[in-house]
Amino acid sequence: MPAHILFVHIVVVLVPLAALALVAAAISPRVARRMGVVLPVLALVALVCVPLTTEAGEWLERHVDDNALVERHAELGDGLLPWAFGLFVLAALVWWGARATAEGRQDAKGKGVWSGTPVRVAAMVLSVVVAAGAVVDVYRIGDSGAKAAWHDGFSKTASQGDADD
Repeated sequence: MPAHILFVHIVVVLVPLAALALVAAAISPRVARRMGVVLPVLALVALVCVPLTTEAGEWLERHVDDNALVERHAELGDGLLPWAFGLFVLAALVWWGARATAEGRQDAKGKGVWSGTPVRVAAMVLSVVVAAGAVVDVYRIGDSGAKAAWHDGFSKTASQGDADD
């Protein structure tokens, strides 16, 4: 079995999971504190798996017949890495901010470094945007991969052996 088929399932699970965790942590500092270092680690594992999946997909692309559906899938697959990188950067930022708040770090005015600042609001907005972009991209890539894999791989009518069941 080609490695791409295995890796793709890891990406399909981890990227949306990291996106969901990021949004939850960005919106709720309490959730971010509870997740702790798991948040950036999850996003990092998702990030590392994206190029592994892409490389395995490029190997597989060289070993199947050329067609437009496979090419489209490969083009879409190349676009996931920036989204995964954005998830990781934002996850690290949200984790650091929650950690700084928990440790009671304060700015020159005596306010918490993270809570109520424009940086936190920007992190929330960016987290929602990047998470949505990553999830939509995973969906589009997966849909195009399914079309490429199954476009002529099944019959709309049952085979003779299945008709008896």
